[in-house]
Amino acid sequence: MESTFKEMDGESVLDLEDKSGVGGGVEDVYGEDRASQDQLVTPWTVSVARGKILEVLKNWPEKSIQVIVVTDGERILGLGDLGCQGMGIPVGKLALYTALGGVRPSVCLPITIDVGTNNKKLLDDEFYIGLRQNRATGQEYADLLDEFMSALKQNYGEKVLIQFEDFANHNAFELLAKYRTTHLVFNDDIQGTAAVVLAGLVAALTLVGGTLADHTFLFLGAGEAGTGIAELIALEISKKTNAPVEETRKKIWLVDSRGLVVSSRLESLQHFKKPWAHDHEPVKELLEAVKAIKPTVLIGTSGVGRTFTKEVVETMASLNEKPLILALSNPTSQSECTAEEAYEWSEGRAIFASGSPFDPVEYNGKVFMPGQANNAYIFPGFGLGLIMSGTVRVHDDLLLAASEALATQVTEENYAKGLIYPPFANIRKISAHIAAQVAAKAYELGLASRLPRPKDLVKYAESCMYTPVYRNYR
Repeated sequence: MESTFKEMDGESVLDLEDKSGVGGGVEDVYGEDRASQDQLVTPWTVSVARGKILEVLKNWPEKSIQVIVVTDGERILGLGDLGCQGMGIPVGKLALYTALGGVRPSVCLPITIDVGTNNKKLLDDEFYIGLRQNRATGQEYADLLDEFMSALKQNYGEKVLIQFEDFANHNAFELLAKYRTTHLVFNDDIQGTAAVVLAGLVAALTLVGGTLADHTFLFLGAGEAGTGIAELIALEISKKTNAPVEETRKKIWLVDSRGLVVSSRLESLQHFKKPWAHDHEPVKELLEAVKAIKPTVLIGTSGVGRTFTKEVVETMASLNEKPLILALSNPTSQSECTAEEAYEWSEGRAIFASGSPFDPVEYNGKVFMPGQANNAYIFPGFGLGLIMSGTVRVHDDLLLAASEALATQVTEENYAKGLIYPPFANIRKISAHIAAQVAAKAYELGLASRLPRPKDLVKYAESCMYTPVYRNYR
């Protein structure tokens, strides 16, 4: 196939040697493309000595790092405070960056910052390997993170992507706000979740009709996920209608553990909930909030299972011909309702998606395929788009571009089954399309540093994706 890319010194971008961080990441120093054939061990597994943070980072043998996933282990999904034992999260996320987004393994670095743990069971465990102290907080914590973030930029440069993962609410929002203007940072719990849910909502418009601005949204849960999703919905509506985001937020309502978030509670609310405190009389229970607000879309991010009761779902169904119900909490036991409950209680009219996977449901002779709003749809392709374009900052418009790209991958065949997400079997193709749209928006906004811009960004994304070569077995 003839290259459509701009040429440099008579060569296509695709023909250049893999040394500049373009095709597949960086030069294949360790023979990763033949890893399963020739490498019996991971060659960069080493122990590092304690010292200042920059000195520790310099002990890592690979210098061309492009993606870092970091946690402090305080809010590991479904498990809580695991301290230093939260390391499985950064490792797992980076495995998905490689498997789903084609980011080369050697440019990925998982990090856990051990600041102690408030988990008494771990502190009393003689085999716990982390710091045996309660979590550092306040200025001590802030100073450590500041040193850490400075060291990352000093050691790996301006364009290293730093993904915050499973930090507690009170730290997650502050870290994102503090470093988003100085570093290339992304919080998967806040921004990744928001982007994948927005994609589902945009896709669902084909089934439920109207525009996002025509709908009213009610959230159960007002933490990182809930407020992050809400803000991205408000931004998307603002972009499409040219209305101020302060106005578009009024279409979105939140319920927390104390009831509906309203203006009379403003003084006692955490800062990230305050933009959602609208004028309304206090409402304590979700069911009463549904009756009062009359939402067309019900979204669960509460982390509390079976909170979308039969009465709640039936009320949604009485208010809407096709109620859109997203039960996003993980794991399955914490899902606000099951797929079967959503379909049965709505008489087969609900458009349903969840955070955890559910089996197909048969109701009145029809088989419904519940979709899964999995962050893995977004962050691998999103990260690839940032890397291949040399983007230096994450702008909200890049998240909107990722959402819209994912929504376009839903086909008529998928819609016929009630799906609002494409099959996960196509994830590498999906990631390439997301990467291309993110890169396109980065170039448009002047955030991309890798020039010239390729003409066909989808093909370019595919050319950048690492694919290992496996030994054939008979």
